[in-house]
Amino acid sequence: MTAKVTWLGHGCWSVETPQGTLLIDPFLDDNPAAAAKAEAVAADYILVSHGHGDHVGDTVKIARRTGALVIACYEICEWLARQGVERTLGHNLGGGSQHPFGRVQLTLAHHSSVLPDGSNGGNPAGFLITLHQGTRLYFACDTALFLDMQLIGRGGLDLAVLPIGDLFTMGPDDALEAIKLLKPRRVAPSHYNTWPPIAQDAQAWAARVRAETSTEPVVLRPGESLSL
Repeated sequence: MTAKVTWLGHGCWSVETPQGTLLIDPFLDDNPAAAAKAEAVAADYILVSHGHGDHVGDTVKIARRTGALVIACYEICEWLARQGVERTLGHNLGGGSQHPFGRVQLTLAHHSSVLPDGSNGGNPAGFLITLHQGTRLYFACDTALFLDMQLIGRGGLDLAVLPIGDLFTMGPDDALEAIKLLKPRRVAPSHYNTWPPIAQDAQAWAARVRAETSTEPVVLRPGESLSL
């Protein structure tokens, strides 16, 4: 096993590797669909895609408890440091960094980003993660569909995680178009069914993925995992 990927609900994911655990957008304690509480999750690295409260979430308390390194855009890292987070590594879009688990690069995302107190959240981002064994994961995080997704997928993707909730992100139709651009081996839906305004039928979407693409859809319930 190269990695164990677990959906913890909404936009929060855990990626367990032999070299450490990555926690992405840890919105847990105030998330009605979360599979765990902030006090119970492990993290060596925390990746924050943008400044909205349902993505920054419990980053501060988890980082303080675990000593995890927080990876995000520069503005979010500066804000977290003012909240008492000691270890941060600020990036900008397109920039990446090497770590014991491999490389993480911030990708383009079409969204907005304002921190919970109204501070500037910098540019929203997704994450392209390349593990040492060559496994490549793309977390689109909160975004609209954009044509440059075909460049993100050009090196091959073992898993793409795409929002399907609509309203605040792309919905099922645009997520299907994103798959056609990315061409991942597997795809998992995210950022849906947390609240009624973003309710979606993920199984119906998965059936369309099977019918219209060569990608394997993997629909998880909060707390469920897949191995890569």
